[in-house]
Amino acid sequence: MAKKVLVLMGGFSAEREVSLTTGKCVCAALKKAGYEVVPHDLQNGFELVETLKKEKPDVVFNALHGNWGEDGEIQGFLDVLQVPYTHSGLKASVLGMDKSLTKELASENGIKVPQGEKMTFRKFKAEGTFLKMPYVIKPVSDGSSVGVYIIRKKEDAEAVRYEDNREILIEEFIDGKELTCMVLGSQAHVVTELRASDEFYDYHAKYTAGATQHILPAEIPEDAANRCKLYAEHLHNILGCRSVSRCDFRYNPEDGVVLLEINTAPGMTDLSLVPEQAKYIGISYERLCSYLVENASCREI
Repeated sequence: MAKKVLVLMGGFSAEREVSLTTGKCVCAALKKAGYEVVPHDLQNGFELVETLKKEKPDVVFNALHGNWGEDGEIQGFLDVLQVPYTHSGLKASVLGMDKSLTKELASENGIKVPQGEKMTFRKFKAEGTFLKMPYVIKPVSDGSSVGVYIIRKKEDAEAVRYEDNREILIEEFIDGKELTCMVLGSQAHVVTELRASDEFYDYHAKYTAGATQHILPAEIPEDAANRCKLYAEHLHNILGCRSVSRCDFRYNPEDGVVLLEINTAPGMTDLSLVPEQAKYIGISYERLCSYLVENASCREI
């Protein structure tokens, strides 16, 4: 009998629309692969509980993005219910979503990261930062480059808008090539260079067809590509990621390879990087989705 897979999508974050797109793509691929598929747009926790009780899925495919989907919330919920789910577990999700914690762990384990500091937006407005321009301001916990600012002059800083109590990460701006590398299972295979038509690989660049050129494999020195793969595998293991993750980097000859962040539940839309890299190494989108389902698990009680 075919496994029943509940594809969880939508949710409450700023990335809701991207998650819905991911979910639809995943549903189509899993149906084609022979699974029984139940789509669920997460808008209410009680409705999710009722759907789980009614459908009794073998696996939940986590197609949620951003807060509630990637930060350990849904992972802990499914752990308690003892329902296996795709992607990383609670611990890796919490650590990976918090960019400040990720940087600390990476740096402690020999992975190069940008200089920076964490503070509330209120404190930044009052005191500024020790970093010289240009620098980057981004939320500590958000994905898809939501709310990221590059500060090149005083007026840029004055245009930044967050809630006063929002935790932000301020980092030195690393110029150079934007790179990304998937780890599937426990191995990194190839590095992609992202050439965005915008200033950087932001939300628009990630999810607008034609806005970014994907150079696969990246046109960088072999030692730099190997460093990306080594860093990606190392961080995947340090955080305890499962199945798949994706690390983003910047590279220039002077600074070398510098880690920006890790994605423990990377995008799975038609424009997403993980399916593209999987295809490059001979793994179809359908097979990739099936792999995630077959490697789903939850914390044992």
